[in-house]
Order: sequence, then C-alpha cells, then structure tokens
Amino acid sequence: YQRRVRGSIPSCLRVLSSRSLATLQSKNVLITKSSHPKIKPRLDELLFGKYFSDHMLVCDYGTDGWEHPRIIPFQNFSLSPGITSLHYAIQCFEGMKAYKTTEGDVRLFRPDLNIQRMQRTAKQLTLPSFEGEEFLALLKELIKMDASWVPDSQSASLYIRPTFISTDPVIGVRPPAQARLFVITGPVGPYYEQKGTDLFKAVKLMADPQFVRAWEGGIGAFKAGGNYAPTLQVQQVAAERGCQQVLWLYGPDMQMTEAGTMNFFVYWTNEAGEKELITAPLESGLILPGVTRQSVLDLTREWGEFKVTERMITMGEFLQAVHSDRVIEVFGCGTACMIAPIDAMLFENKDIEFPTMTSGAVLSKRLFTTLSNIQVGKIEHPWSVSIYS
Repeated sequence: YQRRVRGSIPSCLRVLSSRSLATLQSKNVLITKSSHPKIKPRLDELLFGKYFSDHMLVCDYGTDGWEHPRIIPFQNFSLSPGITSLHYAIQCFEGMKAYKTTEGDVRLFRPDLNIQRMQRTAKQLTLPSFEGEEFLALLKELIKMDASWVPDSQSASLYIRPTFISTDPVIGVRPPAQARLFVITGPVGPYYEQKGTDLFKAVKLMADPQFVRAWEGGIGAFKAGGNYAPTLQVQQVAAERGCQQVLWLYGPDMQMTEAGTMNFFVYWTNEAGEKELITAPLESGLILPGVTRQSVLDLTREWGEFKVTERMITMGEFLQAVHSDRVIEVFGCGTACMIAPIDAMLFENKDIEFPTMTSGAVLSKRLFTTLSNIQVGKIEHPWSVSIYS
C-alpha cells in the first residue's frame, strides 16, 4: 500500500516533500577547461550579443535537489523537445556585466541585486530556489576562467547572461521537477548602434496606447522570458514609423511606464517650480525593478541637488510640461545601454520633441559618466565588486 501511494504522487509534487534536498554549493564545482580557445574579436568588431567566451556555468536540479555545478567549454545543449520551458515559457534570465579596471582587476556591478531579482522571478515561475551567495561565488569562478575576454575599454564590457529554465520532459502545465540554471558570457560594445565616436546618441520613442506591455496583477515586475516575445511585433511597428523604441503606456490616463526594455525617467521643472527627477514606482507591479534604475535613484538622492520622486506620470501631464517648456531631459536606463537619452516621441501621428540633447543632456551624461567610473573602478564604491574578492 505504501509503495502504491508513493508511486502515485506526481513527480512535480515530490520537490514539496519535507525530506532534505541538496542545495547549490560552489565548493562542489567541477571544472573542465576548454582545449580549443576561440579567437577574440577586436574592439571595433564588437556587436551586442554576437560573440561568446570560452566557458559556461551549468547547474542542474533534479529530484534529489541541486547536482554538482559545472564550468565547461561553451557548447550546445541536448534537451528533450518536450521540456516545459519550450512549451509554457517557464524561463527567466538576467543581464549583468563585468568591467576591467585600469589596474587589471575585473569588477561586477551590484550583482546582489541581479541575483535577488532572479530569485524573485524564479519563485514566481515555481522554479527551484537557490542560494544567492553560492551562485555569486560560481559566477565569479566562471569569469575568472574567462577574464581575458573582458575588454580593456571603458566603452565595452563582458556581458553576463544567467538563464534559468525548466527541463521537465513532459507535456503539462505544472511546477517543474527538473531545471537548469546556466550562465553564458561574451564581450559587447554599445547596445545601440553608434556613428563614429558618438557614444551618446538619442533615441526616439513611439507612444501608442493600443499596445500594452504589462498590467496590474501581471508579471511585468519579473524578468521572465515570456514578457519579451510579445513586444517584438510592436517594436517592428515602431521601426516602421521611424522610432527606435516603444514608450509603453497603461490605462485610460496613459501612464508612462517603460521605454522598450528600459526604465523611463523625466527630469523637469514641476508645477511648483522645483527641479525634479521622476520615474514610475514599483508598487503597481507594472515596472521591472532595474539595477540601473535603482542606482540612478540612489545616486541622485545622494547628490541632493533636486527632488527625486517615484510616481506615475501621465501622457497628458507630460505633454503639458513639454508645451510649457518645463521638460529638461528624458532618458531610459538599463544594464545593456546604461543611460540612453531620449529627445523625441511619436504620439497620435505627431512628432513631439524635447530638449534633451539641445540642452546638453547634462544630467544624462553625468549619470553615465559616474556609473561608468564606478563600474571600471575610477570611483571606488561598494557597488563595484571584484571577482577576486
């Protein structure tokens, strides 16, 4: 009787039993060094996401918990076509970067925030939990293996892509009993294509309320892969209309939420005559809690030179400020682009311009420079974490 009952428990529920499961342990890592190192691209050849370094980190989870993590040569996976991440988007990822200092050290930027966000997303998708400090130790070990792939340039970096997928080889919508957490890396230049030496080119947004990225009660605040595929067709529409990104609006009052995959900021003079930096709040669940977003808020509050506010701004409120010449700068931010100035939008078939670049993009450039200097160690800061520490 006991054997029959035990055998009748679906495998997806076994991970919920009270027995102890193996946890992720960095001390158990197995390392296989590549015997065929790749030829590294030149700095002027770097395109975002095209090149991959020599090694990858793979951590598998099964019925007994986490297996020994492995650092292995970069290679393809062999997986069942029935795995649920392919069918039901049980998948999440992160975007991080490693930077080389002038002294040759390699630094990560606020990796704890990326790992915490991945843990929150994994919980939302019912992927297994993992220990953040152990994962960070494994990540550092991987980057030590490929430290020579970190570009020696302040305009380039090593992009780091942690990804977490269900590997359950079954058709059925249910929490996964098997999963794979892996990390690949590769050298990258600027996210947006630049002309010549101009590393600070403004982008134009398409704002159209018929397109919605996220909604209250949804998963817009999580970095799940399923949040991105539905935006691609809208991005094509934006490109056809001469825009580089989409300004995502929400609700009948057209709240300004995000710009493409970036958090959205407005620097203006508010109706009370105060200089103010404003961005959408996290409480609604519409906004991805970006690491760069948090860093912009932390820095500007530390400077104490103007008001910093997290609240929704509507399209009507913004247009009124544009027409009253109160908008100073608009920019987006994220790990890939860091700070991207925005100087125009297409709304209701009309081009609306604002003086981000004509006013010198002073705040955008200051934030970009400060963050860059922290990342490469020119400014010593606890946000910059050595892979050797």
